[in-house]
Amino acid sequence: MKFSSTVVLRSVLLLSLAGGLRAQENPPPSQAVKLADLLVEAEHNNPQIQAARHGWQAAQQISSQVSTLPDPQFVLQHLSVGSPRPFAGYTNSDFAYVGLGFSQDIPYPGKLWLRGEVAKKDADVSQQQYESVRRVVLTDLKTTYFQLAYLSKRQAILEGDRQLLQQVEQAANARYRSGMGNQQEIIQAQLQETKLFREITENELERGRAEAQLKQLLNRQQSSPDVETAELSQTTATYTYDQLLSAAKTNNPEIAGAQKMVEKQGLQVDLAKKDFYPDFNLQYMWQRTDPTQFRAYYMLTFGVRVPIYRKRKQQPELAQAQADQSRARSEYEMQSQHVAFELRQQYLDAEKSEELLKIYREGLLPQARAEVQAGLAAYQSNRLDFQALLNSFLDVLKLDEEYWQTLSQHETAFSQIEGITGLPLR
Repeated sequence: MKFSSTVVLRSVLLLSLAGGLRAQENPPPSQAVKLADLLVEAEHNNPQIQAARHGWQAAQQISSQVSTLPDPQFVLQHLSVGSPRPFAGYTNSDFAYVGLGFSQDIPYPGKLWLRGEVAKKDADVSQQQYESVRRVVLTDLKTTYFQLAYLSKRQAILEGDRQLLQQVEQAANARYRSGMGNQQEIIQAQLQETKLFREITENELERGRAEAQLKQLLNRQQSSPDVETAELSQTTATYTYDQLLSAAKTNNPEIAGAQKMVEKQGLQVDLAKKDFYPDFNLQYMWQRTDPTQFRAYYMLTFGVRVPIYRKRKQQPELAQAQADQSRARSEYEMQSQHVAFELRQQYLDAEKSEELLKIYREGLLPQARAEVQAGLAAYQSNRLDFQALLNSFLDVLKLDEEYWQTLSQHETAFSQIEGITGLPLR
């Protein structure tokens, strides 16, 4: 009976060690969905991306509208004499007539062009806003995908650990029946199994939330089948921080949008200066009285709209445009600093998590497994109690979970860097 319990416990611990190794070597399931396929799906179906795209397309239609002359006005006139009836007095009065004419408002030269350029800059800003929304959604999708992949991996680890703990409980029970152990060891194993069941339940809840968020980003029905993620793999950095920062300054939509706003406000200042100059109006009128007695009249009118309230209108308008220009420049500097900070933070996260992954693979996990093997020998010879052996066993399982969580965080940091710089790092 003593030999049987020892063999069972040795099998349990060897299985746990092998399970830790398999957790890093198992190939992804055949039905796993690739992240690249989900990114394409989200880009086509996500309503937030679609709304931003339509907003950009709408903004592109404004430039031609505001840079075109105002619509002309056509006029039909009739003047009757002696009676309200139409054409009364038309044949016997010099004052009765029928007239046709039109008028056209003409802004001061350069105003229409500037308005069109301002609208184009607005469209450029909308384009960068669309790109920003697109990157945010795709980054959220990547983050959720990696979180779901980690939770799926953790679920498998916890389920395997639960089975192993049941076997540990059986081994402790066998030792107790043989007289080598005590009932406290069985209770400890049962308590740990209960805690593990709680962790499995909580993990299933988190996994369900991640699934729901992923379906929302993909614009899928919540009742649709769950997404099976591929197993996490580590991405290797190929760019330095300075290279990434240079790419961010060139490609980041937040910085580009802020720069377009500076350019737009510069055009607004020029347009405000143009408003100090007058606009014009051109009118032409043809009038006809009795064609048998009188000749037709032709009248050309040229009008000027003079900006005489400069202190109340044009000067405040110019001051407002200049203040908006200064604000846009400050926001550009602020956005540039914010992007550099975010990039630095994510780069450090990726760098440090990469170092941690190496420590897990080359140090913590092998050392913890060696400790379990040594503890097994000591336990067999009654030189180590059950609690110490169980703690070393749980350390291996905990480190395995932490390894995959760190890998998920590492890939999430790379996703954030991709969103900031626009560079494909995978």
